[in-house]
Amino acid sequence: MTKILRLPADPAELTLPALLLRNAEDHGDLPALSWRTGDGAGWTTLTWSEVRRKTAVLAAGYAALGVERGEHVLLMMGNRPEHWLTDLALTHLGAVPVSVYGTAAPEQIAHIARHSRARFAVVEGRRELERWEPLLAGAETQLEKLVVVEAADAGGHRTYGSLHATGARLHRADAFEKGWRETRPEDALTVVYTSGTTGDPKGVPITHRKVVANALSLDRVVELPDHVEHICYLPFAHIAERMLGIYLPVFRASHVHLCAEPAAVAATARELHPAQFFGVPRVWEKLAAAVRAALAVLPEEQRAAIEAAGETAREHVAYRERGEEPPAALDTAYRQVKGEILDPLLAMAGFDRLAWTASASAPMPLDVVRFWAGFGIVIMDAWGLTETVGVCTANSPSAFRLGSVGRPIDGLELRVAEDGEILVRGETVFAGYLRADGSVDGALDAEGWFATGDIGRVDDDGFLWLTDRKKEMIVTSTGKNVSPALVENTLKEHPLIGQALVHGDGHSYLVALLVLDAEMAPAWAAGQGIQGELRATAEHPAVREEIARAVEAANARLNRTEQIKRYRLLTEEWGPETGELTPSLKLRRRVIRDKYALEIQALYDQD
Repeated sequence: MTKILRLPADPAELTLPALLLRNAEDHGDLPALSWRTGDGAGWTTLTWSEVRRKTAVLAAGYAALGVERGEHVLLMMGNRPEHWLTDLALTHLGAVPVSVYGTAAPEQIAHIARHSRARFAVVEGRRELERWEPLLAGAETQLEKLVVVEAADAGGHRTYGSLHATGARLHRADAFEKGWRETRPEDALTVVYTSGTTGDPKGVPITHRKVVANALSLDRVVELPDHVEHICYLPFAHIAERMLGIYLPVFRASHVHLCAEPAAVAATARELHPAQFFGVPRVWEKLAAAVRAALAVLPEEQRAAIEAAGETAREHVAYRERGEEPPAALDTAYRQVKGEILDPLLAMAGFDRLAWTASASAPMPLDVVRFWAGFGIVIMDAWGLTETVGVCTANSPSAFRLGSVGRPIDGLELRVAEDGEILVRGETVFAGYLRADGSVDGALDAEGWFATGDIGRVDDDGFLWLTDRKKEMIVTSTGKNVSPALVENTLKEHPLIGQALVHGDGHSYLVALLVLDAEMAPAWAAGQGIQGELRATAEHPAVREEIARAVEAANARLNRTEQIKRYRLLTEEWGPETGELTPSLKLRRRVIRDKYALEIQALYDQD
């Protein structure tokens, strides 16, 4: 278990500002926040003492703007210091920072602005202003002022720089200290609006007390060095990065490295060699594809040695998974291949110092988990929701099952309903969704259980295994229920298939859209003597034949109802920017089905 730092009060009475004060007093000289400047220079770093001073100045600036205790302030910025520091400053005022996804459509932004009754929003620059300015003139929202970070784009709006300057002029230490101490543990720390794969986003209020309780429970299962670094690249509008990138670092006095471009996360890891790394399944898939592509071009003798080392590592992990001590001979062999073969390879990716690796957000493909186990990396898959302040269940180094999402954390109970839906209750489960009038619409049953919408099972050892989202289960015309995630992950086990969507509601069989993996396909094609761009590669008979074999192999492992009868191969990768994925990289099934409606229908028209 990670060392618990000094807690300045009873855990049930702690607030985030109290923890930040502890960090400034006990660890003031340690690095807290680092980011790259736009001029290509190295990292700029603030210590915990400097973070608290900046927070105090910004709090004065936002107070002068008119921000009041208890009101919501909307934030749409990337992973940059202005976002991180503004969040803490508003928290110290007793206001409620609410991050909005940068990919949100105008109608989603309008809904959140209207629903939250926010008067102020802090946005990054021109791209955001185009979506926010119309709301200032509209009668449907209470939005009064925008603060713009990029001064060159601000026009007549208030700039972040001028707000900071005002705060520096007006800051009074006694008023700042008095103000944050009025915050109570049961007060809202933030409201997280769900990303909304369907329907309008729902507001989930999260209190200081629930965040601290979740942090304490996670610290009992996660093994980390003191003051560990964290690469922060997921959106702050997502509960995972809110916990990992803001709240847990304040709780643990750790070091956040802001990665403004998610595409740069691999390069950032290569530079920093972090001791911990969190990635949603799609991130781990893409990293695995990049490594596989690099290995594919190595000489056969070298590839054979790496594969043999991988088998040794997987065997070593298997003993640990069963809770058994690896035999001495295997332990010696593993340490040898780790030092001579695996660690040098991991060092090239910046993963040679990893003490803790994790994933969440969606079921992790088992072949990806086993791929990384071949390097001695055990991805500690976890599961949770915005409504549970993040993690509900987690694997740990002392107790894990590859492919499961672990056991319930302390303070949380779990049971499975008759239809397979997972129910949870406990101290980190929210009370209900925020109403537009500021009240809460209760979401728990009479016994305090929350129906999560996820389907799964609990094994005899207490580990939870996810099946799929209840609302995403496919019901065929024959009345059979099929988990699309199960079928899609089976298809993606072939390295040429990077993404997949399965469709079959109301039909007697399933069809699929398959996306050729942009990392692996060129390397595989080169090995076959095939040259050309990705689109041309996809049309090559050898590639088509390999994809057909991949689908056939997947079907051989699936039952009759789950098998794919026809498919369409695509070359354009799906992403948040083009709308097919949520900001946390989960499939937006309705968007994909609408976008490719003609292609899907054509697969059925062949009957």
